[in-house]
Amino acid sequence: MPRPRLLLCPQFTEVEWTIAPQLSEWAEVATFDAPGVGAEPMPGGDPMGFDRELVVQRALQEIERLDWDSYFVVGDAWGTATAVRVAAARPNPVLGLALGHASLSYQREGRRPAVSKEVTAAMTQLLRSDYDSFVRYGMTQFTQGAFDEETSERIVARFPPMDVASRVWEANVERSEPIGELLAQLDLPMLLAKHDGCLVFTAEGYEDAVRALPGARRTSISRASSASDEFAVALKDFCEGVLSEG
Repeated sequence: MPRPRLLLCPQFTEVEWTIAPQLSEWAEVATFDAPGVGAEPMPGGDPMGFDRELVVQRALQEIERLDWDSYFVVGDAWGTATAVRVAAARPNPVLGLALGHASLSYQREGRRPAVSKEVTAAMTQLLRSDYDSFVRYGMTQFTQGAFDEETSERIVARFPPMDVASRVWEANVERSEPIGELLAQLDLPMLLAKHDGCLVFTAEGYEDAVRALPGARRTSISRASSASDEFAVALKDFCEGVLSEG
């Protein structure tokens, strides 16, 4: 069986994918920083021009650089919208799609919100009032300790100035993406992961995704997917299952 190829779509930076070395034991793995994060240039140089499409285009550039003719796309939390858009942009080479904190949107209003309005509002307020605390402590609390101190420091080193970070954060948090609409158009094997007890992404959001995608494989894990050994195992089983069936 050939080694699977995994494109890991980040929320902000490739550093979030702490399980990447573990995945590299059985797969070819690629990831990247979002435009404006770390050494990645912001196209046009204007942070106000940042949007999801820039991250999607950066992901597609990575695929072109690697010259992969088939691969799996993986996203977690706000990286799921990027992953789904990447798969929708070029579905033919995509073998499967795996989503941590799976949901059909980032909707924060209504009877069944996918994301906690209160928690994201508190984080946005922290970013605007005390950027250093947001970067150094807020993100760790936000992920419920998924990142250790060393990883947090590496993420801090990649974070851009406040104006860029604010634009990236708000583009992720404050825009509800049509994830469900795009998923409905994709005829792909899918893995949907639920982070049990997550403070940000709701159980209702995951339940709605499962209901809309009854053929998808499912897994429940105890921490953020990008830092979860459990997700790494589920992803390995998913990829090997798809390849064996193909």
